[in-house]
Amino acid sequence: MNYAGSEIARLKDLLPASWRMSTTVQSVGQTGVIEVSAARFPWQATVAVGINFPLWEELNSSQRDLVFLRTVAWGQEQRLYRPGRFQAVTLLAVLGGIAELAEGDLVGVAIALLLAGVGGSQVWRQTRSSQVQLAADREAIAVAQRRGYGEREAAQALLGAIPLLAKLEGRTTPDFVELLRCQNLRAIAGLSRVTVPTGLE
Repeated sequence: MNYAGSEIARLKDLLPASWRMSTTVQSVGQTGVIEVSAARFPWQATVAVGINFPLWEELNSSQRDLVFLRTVAWGQEQRLYRPGRFQAVTLLAVLGGIAELAEGDLVGVAIALLLAGVGGSQVWRQTRSSQVQLAADREAIAVAQRRGYGEREAAQALLGAIPLLAKLEGRTTPDFVELLRCQNLRAIAGLSRVTVPTGLE
């Protein structure tokens, strides 16, 4: 088995059984180090992870473990169909639009489309919020602890990987959300007393 094949097998062994069944990993030639499929719809049951293995090898073993777990955790969070206020608004607007279309009311259809657009954009924004990003970090650390890592050790590995990933991807500095993640990870690792406010998005 080549390096990519053996590394994929090793990484999938890190996953909880429920994640392992719904995660595919493949070697790809993308510009980024690791990427995950976009927000999933009900008919998309699989989280697809693509890894650029020449760049992936630049991370140490602990960083690879935590980055992979974090990427899959974030992919698991990308469910546009989870029940919520904006999901309900979007669904009702779509149903209302269908009813108005059946009655030939073009003004009603236009209003329904507008409401669906607003609701849909809010749902999409929620999947990209910093709170979802921070939650994915915490979930990755929790899974890593079940694989023998200490909480601080896991947080430090993920913290060290963030600027390295930015460098490997040709970015001079981490972006704003990555900086928030770094601060939160420093707090988890015991390197800082300053935490990210819970309500920050």
